[in-house]
This record gives sequence, structure tokens and C-alpha cells, in this order.
Amino acid sequence: MNPLAVKVMAEAGVDIAAQRSKLITELLVRDFDLVITVCDQAHESCPLFPGQAKVVHRSFDDPPRLAAQAATEEEALAPYRRVRDEIAAFVQTLPTLLAGA
Repeated sequence: MNPLAVKVMAEAGVDIAAQRSKLITELLVRDFDLVITVCDQAHESCPLFPGQAKVVHRSFDDPPRLAAQAATEEEALAPYRRVRDEIAAFVQTLPTLLAGA
């Protein structure tokens, strides 16, 4: 897990230290109602989902890419914080977005 992501999520009260990305084949559920992708690579490489899965995509910047040239840790944390907050705001819109679907 990316230590900068862990740090900014901890600032928001969320512990992701033990989390990791998973392959679709690792998930027990195979029939999805809703799939949300938040990066372009995932959106482009996601498989087709069987059934009636609604797929919602919202592109966010890639914090590791943005932080790569940072001179200090604090400077590197800025894009992580911004994207964290953008994702949180997006999640708040999901009930309205999905109600209109």
C-alpha cells in the first residue's frame, strides 16, 4: 500500500493500511449491480460485467504520478489530499446520480 495514501486517508479517519487492490477473479460476488471506476486505466481495462451491472466512471488524477517530482513529503501529499477530497465529494453525489439512472 502506498504510504502517502495511507497517511492522507488516516487524516480523514480511514485506515487503509491493510487494504490492497484485488483482481476481479478474487471477489466472491460475480453478479454486480453497480461498478464504479475512478481511474482511466481501470475504466479501460475493466472486463464486461455479466447481467445488468450499471457502470459509472469518474476520472480522477493519479496522485503517485503527480507527486513523483515533489521536493518534500508535504509537497507530495498535496495531490493525495486533493484527490481524496474530490473522491469524497463524488461519493456524496452518488445517491442523486444513481436515483436518476
